[in-house]
Amino acid sequence: MDMTFSASLLYHHLFLFFLLVLHAPPCPAAGGSWSVLLPSIGISAMHMQLLPNDRVVMYDRTDFGISNISLPNGKCRPNSTDCSAHSVEYDVGSNNIRPLMVLTNVWCSSGTLMRDGSLIQTGGWDDGYRRVRIYKSCGTCDWQEIPNGLNQQRWYATNQLLPDGRQIIIGGRQAFNYEFYPKKSANENSPSLPFLVQTNDPNVENNLYPFVFLNPDGNLFLFANNRAILWDYSKNQVLKTYPTMPGGQPRNYPSTGSAVLLPLRLKQGIADAVQVLVCGGAPKGAFVNANNGKFDGALDTCGRIKISDQNPQWVMETMPLARVMGDMLLLPNGQVLIINGASAGVAGWELGRNPVLSPVTYRPDNQIGSRFEVQNPSTKPRVYHSTAVLLRDGRVLVGGSNPHDKYVFTNVLYPSELSLEAFSPSYLDAGSSSLRPRIISPKTKTKIRYGRRVALTFSVTGPVDPNLVSVTMVSPSFNTHSFSMNQRLLVLDSGNSTKRVGKSTYKIGVTAPPSGNIAPAGNYLLFVVHKEIPSPGIWVRMQQ
Repeated sequence: MDMTFSASLLYHHLFLFFLLVLHAPPCPAAGGSWSVLLPSIGISAMHMQLLPNDRVVMYDRTDFGISNISLPNGKCRPNSTDCSAHSVEYDVGSNNIRPLMVLTNVWCSSGTLMRDGSLIQTGGWDDGYRRVRIYKSCGTCDWQEIPNGLNQQRWYATNQLLPDGRQIIIGGRQAFNYEFYPKKSANENSPSLPFLVQTNDPNVENNLYPFVFLNPDGNLFLFANNRAILWDYSKNQVLKTYPTMPGGQPRNYPSTGSAVLLPLRLKQGIADAVQVLVCGGAPKGAFVNANNGKFDGALDTCGRIKISDQNPQWVMETMPLARVMGDMLLLPNGQVLIINGASAGVAGWELGRNPVLSPVTYRPDNQIGSRFEVQNPSTKPRVYHSTAVLLRDGRVLVGGSNPHDKYVFTNVLYPSELSLEAFSPSYLDAGSSSLRPRIISPKTKTKIRYGRRVALTFSVTGPVDPNLVSVTMVSPSFNTHSFSMNQRLLVLDSGNSTKRVGKSTYKIGVTAPPSGNIAPAGNYLLFVVHKEIPSPGIWVRMQQ
């Protein structure tokens, strides 16, 4: 063989090798662990809300058929032969379930945790269209229902807690309007919202369960289909129209993606940047195709936009795993967890394929291209009607998955899933325990006033870097259909005030949020975070 040719060939191969190495995506390191908490809670957890007593209320729908858990004391719903429960309360501490009686159909409903810690849940289907339901957890409490508590039928609507303590209820199927609860007067109406008409695909919709976030200026950021606005709900006025997300692909139900308001870092009472991240979904035409037996691949893109900019633009990123029907949760250390879902199809009965078993974490502060990290997989598919919420101890509670119009456990691709799991992010690994803070004071259920200085005492057994300590506040969100309503995380202003006051004891002072625009009054989880490892949280209540 000609030596010149051989050397040239070797050089060519080496060049290709180094080119591949230089341009290959970084290999993400798996982390986190899974545990099954209960093999069955009796229902499929389609909706979830963490309460300030460390209990989680869950429910599916009253017309699923007989569930695997009976109502207590031989009770049955009025005018029904189904004496099984379709709602339960899960006690995190004791790992026990208590059946609850919900009277009307809560299928694809919405809700908000109010200032007093009660869950106000709205809408649903059929006899639940206009219902308002109240749940106050007291050990023996059950659902209370208000007939005709809503002006309009609300099915697939989104709720947001407002600075004045009310919640706004936006949209729903064929409901291109909004209303408030509680109402200020009996004749309060439901103003139309043209944005919901403009984003509605008449064949598919793709604008149900719109993504809604309270902006620090008191207005609302609304995202539906592939578009977004900043909206003054008090005047029903669009203040800003954002660019369409590049690619123009739909991101809302049934092309179900998810979204979060990225952590708000407060400095002297001001959030330094307000950013929204929207990830996943299904391409145009996917719903029609899935109904005809063709399951399109899910979207693998995320769009990130700084809504506080004068001229905001979307920045697109690529996830390591395409995902539709995934949930996005803010972890106490400011990372985003993307969990549940499928890699093909859309939301709907029998319309999803190829479950995505591995969660992914997203680090907002990393450079683009190094933000995603694949985590260890579960063994349980969590597709349509699956849920996830953050718990006070830092774990993520995962339940649900019922892609059928009844409970179906055999002879299907994905049986109805009644189990409850916990995903423990890598910050809960045993190897990190010496770096994990423990809050000594204040005690849980402490009341915090806007703008006041708050002193925290915490312990850490290992070495502490004072520059890597922060305090975060996380609101407990209402989770259903891949969106966590009312979810927000605040990084409180500490001014690098961490000081050692004992052998393994430290103090840090932080300034509470300045107003209800930043943090609506109510219950929050407070964490001390050290080297990205959060303490177990404590409950605090923001108030005037």
